[in-house]
Amino acid sequence: MTMNKYEKVDLSFQSCKSTYEEADVVIFSVPMDATTSFRPGTRFAGNAIRVDSFGVEWYSPYRERDLNEFKTADIGDLDLPIGAVEDALDVVYQTTKDILEDDKVPMMVGGEHLVSYPVIKATFEKYPNLHIIHLDAHTDLRESFFGRELSHATFMRHVHKFVGDGKIFQFGIRSGEKPEFDWAKKENGHIHQRKFDFEGLDQICEQLKDVPVYITIDLDVLDPAVFPGTGTPEPGGMQYKDLLWAFDQFEKLNHLVAADFVELSPMLDPSGASTAVAAKTLREMVLILQKNLEKRK
Repeated sequence: MTMNKYEKVDLSFQSCKSTYEEADVVIFSVPMDATTSFRPGTRFAGNAIRVDSFGVEWYSPYRERDLNEFKTADIGDLDLPIGAVEDALDVVYQTTKDILEDDKVPMMVGGEHLVSYPVIKATFEKYPNLHIIHLDAHTDLRESFFGRELSHATFMRHVHKFVGDGKIFQFGIRSGEKPEFDWAKKENGHIHQRKFDFEGLDQICEQLKDVPVYITIDLDVLDPAVFPGTGTPEPGGMQYKDLLWAFDQFEKLNHLVAADFVELSPMLDPSGASTAVAAKTLREMVLILQKNLEKRK
């Protein structure tokens, strides 16, 4: 039997090198920024995070756990048809559906925020009582944007169409058009919306602790001083310690079924600080998902 002198480099996130078949949590990234309306570049986020993850410890002092303790697969960037938005979203949807049908937990890395839409849709189909925690600087509640119904600026409005009232909980919101804010409050509140900060997130996590929950994080919820590498930066945002506090609250949940974070544009921050923030965020979220699975076994 011939042995290879050198092994092929495995560009997986940190120590997340389990096979798909043996994994409990599956990381995948979506290289799409087709509807980005300001500064593009989120298509490059997934692999930028993977490269920089070599400089991030596997152990989290915040979770007091190590990625090596768990079985996590990283299946890499999805292969998307360039320029065909609906077809690309269908690839994301089908991938998520496959992961869920195999009784695994999806952890998606964007990409622009529109790519959360098919992941949430597939997750809702498995968990019809799905509730969504949404951390973001922007409302993402427009009916259409630049003539497109499905856009990074509209996706949560379209999610509402199938999850319904009282199932979406937004925090950190500080940008949007007046009709978006008005619609959120209409008829006793289509959605729960907390502007400017994360106050009340602890009570919401306690309230939702026994129902299926999906977490979506647009990293532009962070202040541009912390996270400048994003397409639509919004001053007045959260500090990374605030996000760590939010992660602590997520650990109260007993049925966290999927998660994502989006909107890193690595080339917009040559210092690499934004990519480091994203890499640390992925480590924390994978550990939170894995610890949540432990509670459910």
